[in-house]
Amino acid sequence: MGSPPSKADLAGRVERAGLAPRHLLAPFFKESAKEILVALAGNPNLLESDLLRLLERRDLPREAIQQVAAHKAGARSYNLKLALARHPKTPRLTSLPLLKFLYLFDLVRVCQTPGVPTDVKMAAEEAILKKVEAVPRGEKITLARRASGRVAARLLACEDKELIRAALENPYLSEAHLLRALAHENLPRVVVESIALDLKWSYRYALRLALIRNPLTPLARVLEFLPDIAVNDLRELCLDRRMPEQVRGYILAHCAERLQKPPRPQP
Repeated sequence: MGSPPSKADLAGRVERAGLAPRHLLAPFFKESAKEILVALAGNPNLLESDLLRLLERRDLPREAIQQVAAHKAGARSYNLKLALARHPKTPRLTSLPLLKFLYLFDLVRVCQTPGVPTDVKMAAEEAILKKVEAVPRGEKITLARRASGRVAARLLACEDKELIRAALENPYLSEAHLLRALAHENLPRVVVESIALDLKWSYRYALRLALIRNPLTPLARVLEFLPDIAVNDLRELCLDRRMPEQVRGYILAHCAERLQKPPRPQP
């Protein structure tokens, strides 16, 4: 291994990285010293493509990212704004204001980029939800299928069966998202029915409990769920004041029948 560079040598390289003409800068893009990368990011001779190349480095120091964000070559660059918003080390004070400039599906890319801070992703989701009412139906369906689970769950609350189906197929949608959705009093009936009939989601135990509790769930589906629910959970469901009396009666009768049956003999 070679000896580390002297302070004088490092200072010289920093100066060259910050001032050299563009055709002499190629070696500096491979540097690892923080001081050199910060100086390079502030070099006035860099073009947009050079700044984007720097942002491809996940190890780029925050100070260098701030230099990139302030660079005159990137002032009007959409691609640079997107790259800065997606970089995991971009300071929040830099990335958050950039979200308002991004297109709908680029905001989705920000949400799905590993390492982006949670609060930045949540701000991107809010920006998506503000834009979504103005987009065509086809784009909404695509968004419901591809966006984050939180966005998909919000899009789920509608009367459009195709949009509901797309949201339920979203790979980022979780059981927790659907439990929160089912807890809303004004959820359209078609949404509850779609969840109750969905082969993937309706087999989740917690969702079955929520569906039994929901007065909009078709009675036939509720009766199908009962044999798989523990008696203690069914009794607890009956204490819920929102439970329709007809459903409560079926649950109590079902519990009584199960308790009267002798236990199955052990093999």
